[in-house]
Amino acid sequence: MLVQETNLDVVTNNLANVDTVGYRRRISANSEFSALMDRIEKVSEDGETKIVTAPPFTMNWKGKQIIGPLGLAAVYSETCMDTQPGVMRVTDNPLDVAIDGPGFFSVQDAEGNTYYTRQGNFLLNAGGELITFDGMTVQGGGGPIALGEASNAFIANNGQVFADGEVVGEIALYTFENPSYLRQAGRNNLAATDDSGAATEVENPRLLPGAIEMANVSVVEEMVRMMEAQRAYEGASKALMTHDEETGKLISSYGRV
Repeated sequence: MLVQETNLDVVTNNLANVDTVGYRRRISANSEFSALMDRIEKVSEDGETKIVTAPPFTMNWKGKQIIGPLGLAAVYSETCMDTQPGVMRVTDNPLDVAIDGPGFFSVQDAEGNTYYTRQGNFLLNAGGELITFDGMTVQGGGGPIALGEASNAFIANNGQVFADGEVVGEIALYTFENPSYLRQAGRNNLAATDDSGAATEVENPRLLPGAIEMANVSVVEEMVRMMEAQRAYEGASKALMTHDEETGKLISSYGRV
């Protein structure tokens, strides 16, 4: 039941961000309960208690043999990011740009923290710097991209940013060895983790000027997942109530003996 509650939370969050530019839907991953018992507390020959990893059916916990696995029980493990691209929407805005292929924009907040995003509907702040709708500065190869007070600005398909006909910067794209393990850090911002690996700059970035990438969330698919989670929750709830009733009958029967 706890697993299905988590699944519902993930699906609900995906549906809430169906119109968020650059959002990457999350997928909840479960694992067998018995897998959590791979690391157990075991008393070694020297009498010290150590944490060891043992294969199934041979695990000893302080000298007691485990009678078997609990493979039918599941526990929540983690959420992973779906790396499939979203739908491209043409806006013809000169500061809008979508990524054609893998990669992420690099952005920084006011504290200097670096995040990664597919959100490409950019703006200019009071200082003439290229920023996201969240107010984070877009990073180029040498840092923030400043357009100053240019009256005519646009972004080319190779990432170069032009202001009044002159190149003032170049948007950098980054990839990861395992992008599915990027941590969610807001609606459409992601942070690198040990599992995702370090960011690697894309040598030849490919962009689609005048377009933005929408969330890769399918409303129909998420609704199906929601119904599956609700039915699984109801089934587990009924099984739990049946178990409680049978346990009560057992206690009553033995109590009269």
